[in-house]
Amino acid sequence: MNQLVSSGRAAGAKQGLIIQLASSLTIMGSVMIAPMLPKITMEFAAKDPGSVDIIPLIVAAPALAIALFAPIAGVLADVLGRKRMLLIGCLLYALFGALPAVIADLKIIVLSRLLFGCAEAIIMTCCTTLIADYWAPADRMRYINRQVITIGVVGALFFIIGGIAGEGSWRTPFFLYLAPLLIIPSVILWLWEPDRRAEETSVPNRPQQKIASTVAGSYFLIFAGMVTCFVVTVQTPTVLVGLGVTSTSLIGAAAGLAILCTLLGSVAWPFVRERIGVARVNAFLLWFMACGLFVLSLAQSYPVVLVAMVLQGFGAGFLVSNASLPLLMKLPVGLRARGIGGFTSSLYLGQFASPLIVAVIATPFGGIPRGLSTAILIWGCMTAFIGLGWLLVSFSESRHHVQAHHS
Repeated sequence: MNQLVSSGRAAGAKQGLIIQLASSLTIMGSVMIAPMLPKITMEFAAKDPGSVDIIPLIVAAPALAIALFAPIAGVLADVLGRKRMLLIGCLLYALFGALPAVIADLKIIVLSRLLFGCAEAIIMTCCTTLIADYWAPADRMRYINRQVITIGVVGALFFIIGGIAGEGSWRTPFFLYLAPLLIIPSVILWLWEPDRRAEETSVPNRPQQKIASTVAGSYFLIFAGMVTCFVVTVQTPTVLVGLGVTSTSLIGAAAGLAILCTLLGSVAWPFVRERIGVARVNAFLLWFMACGLFVLSLAQSYPVVLVAMVLQGFGAGFLVSNASLPLLMKLPVGLRARGIGGFTSSLYLGQFASPLIVAVIATPFGGIPRGLSTAILIWGCMTAFIGLGWLLVSFSESRHHVQAHHS
């Protein structure tokens, strides 16, 4: 039975669907607009050639805003309430998301995208926190995984929808950001603010040191994991061009294969986690992703790059669910939203930092593209080393469990 932890109200499939759909709004932030960048560049570069340098911010600005604002969103959700902040986030998402469709100034468009990212931070933080608020620990694992799968499926769909909508004008896809207005009535009718005081009295206090180590481990894992994910996402087109593959269809097919494998990894996650535990899954997923980087760095043909996409994508499918699960299980209710806010910030900081980290590593080897393969190989080694650290953590946890059982 899916029983709400903090009150007598029962949360079930209806609440789960609303939260999953609201969560998927965050992936729409970038996937719908990325295919429009060539058209946006053509229009603004014709008027002002210097604008070419800031056009990529239309895609990148929301991720930076999420990374910076998510901790604040978490604090606000803990203080003002999850449902209230979710409604505010949906309204701001629709307002700032659709604004570029009707304004002509490029700098104002970029500003609107930064504010749009703040709205995304609110939505993602509140939705993930509500999963922990509404469901008992045994059910949280299932709903957090459904959230990850829904985001992946919606992202793939809206990558296509955005491209189709933008055939006539690059402004048209921005009107799709009005979608949250359709979700708001469901949020008002079928979601509720959890009674956090009831849960505070029913959940035993945990040592502060244990909570701090859980938070630090989850934050570090999601940051490093997202850096690795975006090495593949951002650098694969450059690798393919270096191999003589310039077809956008072939490059897109490689990205699509990675997304498919990520979804497969998300589906497999509950079964693998149940058998080997969270810490060993961390080692497993990092080693899969590291193998993907090793193959990508050495690839000499398109089929070999596809092998790298399979390895990296499958490992990435475990990442978000496994990294966030300890937070959802162990954070006290009064700190839960701000803890999830920090997690969301670390996730998007990893995305934002990934190309910068690769560029720094590549610099001594001739920069990009000359030193790209070496940089990818070096970061792959670092990813594998972090995976080894998590394996040692799993051995330590197993030893503590055995000692506790005997005592």
